[in-house]
Amino acid sequence: MTSTVERETAPAQRTPLYDSHCRLGARLIEFGGWWMPVSYPAGIMDEHRTTRTAVGVFDVCHMGEIHFRGERAGEAVQHLVTNDISKLTDGAALYTVVCWPSGGIVDDLMVYRVSARHYLLVVNAANLEKDRRWFMENVGAWCEIADASAETGLLAFQGPRAEEALQPLAGVRLRDLGRMRFVPACEVAGMSVWIARTGYTAEDGFEILCSATDVARVWERLVEAAAGVGGKPVGLGARDTLRLEGKLSLYGSDLRDDTTPFEADLGWVVKFGGADFIGRGALAWQRAVGVRRRLVGFEMTGRGIARHGYPIYDASGNGVGEVTSGGPAPTLGKNIGMGYVPVELSRPGSALQIGCRGKLVTARVVEGPFYRRKT
Repeated sequence: MTSTVERETAPAQRTPLYDSHCRLGARLIEFGGWWMPVSYPAGIMDEHRTTRTAVGVFDVCHMGEIHFRGERAGEAVQHLVTNDISKLTDGAALYTVVCWPSGGIVDDLMVYRVSARHYLLVVNAANLEKDRRWFMENVGAWCEIADASAETGLLAFQGPRAEEALQPLAGVRLRDLGRMRFVPACEVAGMSVWIARTGYTAEDGFEILCSATDVARVWERLVEAAAGVGGKPVGLGARDTLRLEGKLSLYGSDLRDDTTPFEADLGWVVKFGGADFIGRGALAWQRAVGVRRRLVGFEMTGRGIARHGYPIYDASGNGVGEVTSGGPAPTLGKNIGMGYVPVELSRPGSALQIGCRGKLVTARVVEGPFYRRKT
């Protein structure tokens, strides 16, 4: 097969799996400064369904990995993030955000505690340089901060049959690995890896970190294992529809420098009971006075597909916001989206209208994730 690469002249980087994607016939696009597969020949809808019913294998090597090491490593991470990392034990992970002093979101990320002296932060690819500068400016003197992104490969293995397919290759009993837990020293197919029960698809599954020099071999073994249960490689297109069904926010679309965790419906990652963190004062003030807008999920009740940037109107036709994420929900058979609206329109059932190519299409606010996996 031959791959299709859009905008070949763009100065984007290649992950260690670029050649593998080309051999598989992927359509490659620039994303976050990287050439990434948006889909393979079977197409986005097929890859989405495969992840929901079997297992999908994702290249996420473009993500950034930054290690904090030293006596004050935990203190440094806690000063940067809003969630309470004191609750983490060795081998545990949590989702959180990093804020500016204004309360706006610098980035959303995962924190993995290896030990009391060692934490790993996995950050968004497009924010790596910004994050690294922010970390160094604020806590660079507190501990060793090492960007290992170039030396690290990261793969996602997601879906209801992920454990079944991965177990024969894994050097650890996956059934004992709980959600948001990880093992930092084990093997997959004889290669040294970290295995984490985390993901971005609203499905069960794993994320696997390894050396960038080994990631192509790990990828090939995972693709083979996935095929054995009806799985396949999955690109960014289906990754986006999967995360949207789970109402999982995307930085740069649903989260930005000028949105706060409370506005973004992420108040649960802000913990005021522990140590101080950057942005605490602004967020405490906002919690006290309330927000004026909130990120909501909505489903289209009229015929139309909401897309990023489309205007949102109230029932009377007054402009109130814009769509931050939107598209079809293949699992649900409906069109869905997310966007910021005034708080008075954020209650479930509130009537909205979406401006779809010059036509107003009715929609309504819904509560919680659009899709929840069966336990």
